[in-house]
Amino acid sequence: MSTKIKCIITDDEPFARKGLQGYIGQIDFLDLRGICENALELNSLLKKEPVDLLFLDIEMPWLTGIEFLKQLASPPRVIFTTAYEKYALQGFELEVMDYLLKPISFDRFLKAANKAFDYFHQQQTPAAVDSYIFVKADNRLEKIAFADILFAEALENYVAIYTREKKIITHLTLKMLQEKLPAASFIQPHKSYLVAIDKINSIEGNILHITQFQVPISKYQKEEIMEKIVNSKLLKR
Repeated sequence: MSTKIKCIITDDEPFARKGLQGYIGQIDFLDLRGICENALELNSLLKKEPVDLLFLDIEMPWLTGIEFLKQLASPPRVIFTTAYEKYALQGFELEVMDYLLKPISFDRFLKAANKAFDYFHQQQTPAAVDSYIFVKADNRLEKIAFADILFAEALENYVAIYTREKKIITHLTLKMLQEKLPAASFIQPHKSYLVAIDKINSIEGNILHITQFQVPISKYQKEEIMEKIVNSKLLKR
């Protein structure tokens, strides 16, 4: 992870604050940006110091940690630090990252910190983009690269997928196939067809020409389809 996890401790017990501060000081990917004695102090600090993670006590004067968390529109991630097991279900419902019971041992704290690290690291790592699918055809599994697809045609309970080399018929619906294809690269010009935008050679009336094939454009979708295919790329005087 390129940056540290910015965090704040909030606890009304001095001993607990000191203990958490010491633990955080031992973990190189945590960056302590503030220590608060109650939720009101935390509320003020968050307006000046947005952070990634709160180590938040529950039973505090004025406002409990749960009450405070519920009133935040976009809260940071939270690890509850409390002496009471009874709030565990509410913590789960609030989707807190972890629930640490006092007295908190260092090994248990480290486990929670590592969970936070994994979470934020995953947020910063781009998700892998699929570039192909497998479909069942003629009693075997066929690998089809998205880049090889010209278009697909619905055939009642089957779909025919056309590539430059072959036609593959598989027991799918067009909707099932569409959900697996990258939305930015494919359009549905007609209820029975999906087309790879970059494989369209020309448009003539309500017909898309794709190599030697012709695919109809529904009259109800002509304007929308033309907008997606042509308008931003049309050169004219």
